[in-house]
Amino acid sequence: MVERLVPDELWVLFQRVVPEAPSRPQGGGRRRHGDREVLAAIVFVATSGCTWQQLPAASFGPSGATAHRRFSEWSKARVWAKLHRLVLDELGARGELDWSRCAIDSVNMRALKGDLTGPNPVDRGKFGSKIHLLTERTGLPLSVGISGANLHDSQALEPLVRGIPPIRSCRGRRRRKPGKLHADKGYDYTHLRRWLRGRGIKHRIARRGIESSQRLGRHRWTIERTMAWLAGCRRLHRRYERKADHFLAFTSIACTLICYRRLTK
Repeated sequence: MVERLVPDELWVLFQRVVPEAPSRPQGGGRRRHGDREVLAAIVFVATSGCTWQQLPAASFGPSGATAHRRFSEWSKARVWAKLHRLVLDELGARGELDWSRCAIDSVNMRALKGDLTGPNPVDRGKFGSKIHLLTERTGLPLSVGISGANLHDSQALEPLVRGIPPIRSCRGRRRRKPGKLHADKGYDYTHLRRWLRGRGIKHRIARRGIESSQRLGRHRWTIERTMAWLAGCRRLHRRYERKADHFLAFTSIACTLICYRRLTK
């Protein structure tokens, strides 16, 4: 189970970003569970959608409380964002990232309570959260963010574009700017077009009252497919985490797994 959820290639990458285990100056204490077993337990919770209490300790070793405690420590140390960037670096070094076009969109889900939640205007005012995603041409997520469900999509464009990390290329220096950006009518604002032009990014934003809402376009369909890939991480079907950092951590884990599957092909 552990080797299936955390293959050797992913474990080698994870070892480069995980912080060292704290030492006990006084000695003694119980033996600390291995990081690989705990990582496998966290991936199982993310993909299966089970609670921490339902985690089968007999299959992994650590209990649900131990896995959750380690998950909180690693989330605070931004391990998941570092791992996502490291996988992107490996893809970029192999020439697997297509920077010619990028797409941006968001998806809503119900939220029970917690930080960065709000009334969803398209779900009868039910409280929810929103995942904002920016992908390259083939659908690999480059930048991700979360917000309350009542935040307008247009307000997330600038933070997502700024949040693209400098990623390695197969030749030349690191890159963090796409050639074009595709978006739907939710981003149809003059100041956003002006801001993208100022950064040297061409925009392909659908215009309200002109373009039809029945078609996704020739290039923007890839991000809809990526949203479906995110649904494979069942922990994201509904937000149960009170802390926004934990919800963002599960989102980063899902993006990392999507990129890692491309890396192993």
